Amino acid sequence: MTDALDAMEAGADLIGFNFYPKSPRFIDAGRCRDIMSVMRRHGGYVQYVGVFVNASAAEIWATMDTCGLSLAQLHGDEPPGLLNALGGKAFKAFRGVSENIDGFARQAAPAFLLDASVKGMYGGSGVTADWSSAAVLAKEYPLLLAGGLTPENVAGAIQQVNPWGVDVASGVESEPGKKDAAKMSAFVRAVRQVNLTMDY
Repeated sequence: MTDALDAMEAGADLIGFNFYPKSPRFIDAGRCRDIMSVMRRHGGYVQYVGVFVNASAAEIWATMDTCGLSLAQLHGDEPPGLLNALGGKAFKAFRGVSENIDGFARQAAPAFLLDASVKGMYGGSGVTADWSSAAVLAKEYPLLLAGGLTPENVAGAIQQVNPWGVDVASGVESEPGKKDAAKMSAFVRAVRQVNLTMDY
């Protein structure tokens, strides 16, 4: 509960809930529903995203409905058909640059998320993504950049890649699964400052 409220207070535009049981950030749908009931009372324009790994369309729809989530981030080995089954409410996360990106990129932003490639991990590794490859893709797609971002390096990432947005997990934690309010505020502040100075 506190982490979500702190993220909203910091100024996050999107707040994610991780439904992958093997993640240190795992949350079940019931707990997410309880948190969301409080978050809505605080108002503000925030989009809520569910993070899923190899879940079925039925499971994703049910969780999104229970919790009142706007989008689903597919962070596993999902086929393109699952995006279609979710009716434009989902986007794919790629661990490294893939030849299949064209087949998964959706029309709305974010087209997809680009994370670092770490064997055996579905995100949240703290390893920095390939910014050079991401910069090439960002010229063609409104992508969400993830992978090893911190309050200290996110400005440089934005300047080099020029993504649609940035995604952070471990980079603003005091320990795996526990967010640090000061780090979240510093991260959002760094993003806002570089966005104000960049020429689009």
